[in-house]
Amino acid sequence: MLGRIIGPHGIRGQIKVTPFTECTGGLMEYAVWWLSKDEKKWQVVHPVSFSGHNNSELIVSLSEHEDRTSASELKGLLVAVPRSQLPLLSENGEEGYYWADLIGMDVVNIQGELFGTAAGLFETGANDVLRVRLSGDNKEELIPFIDQVIMRVDLKSRQITVDWELDY
Repeated sequence: MLGRIIGPHGIRGQIKVTPFTECTGGLMEYAVWWLSKDEKKWQVVHPVSFSGHNNSELIVSLSEHEDRTSASELKGLLVAVPRSQLPLLSENGEEGYYWADLIGMDVVNIQGELFGTAAGLFETGANDVLRVRLSGDNKEELIPFIDQVIMRVDLKSRQITVDWELDY
């Protein structure tokens, strides 16, 4: 996910979007957006203009929505783009990944104990945080996504190894 629509803006169908990208303007680079409430059924929209708002939000006009009523129906939808539009990560030969690649991966500690599965990541300002849905439980553990804690991300075996104890 690259952002979330937080509501309409004005009377001409504009929307306010909170980007999840590192740079607030990162969403402005994509000519096609996919919108969804549940990540199962997607609708395609085409952003036509952008402007900054409050240093952390974008005001966006979509070609498919021209009035406030239409734009207000989009409130709460997630914003994504087709994977084929994302920049390549391995231009310099190093393997990279997007946060979306980590969702569903097993999370184990350096002792080989299974924590659970990666449920998501978020930014705190100080560092990124990995949300882990604990095995056999409906609870989540929050683990700092920093070099001192995240020992390895293995995309092939779909496993994240962390230096973190089960009882932290």
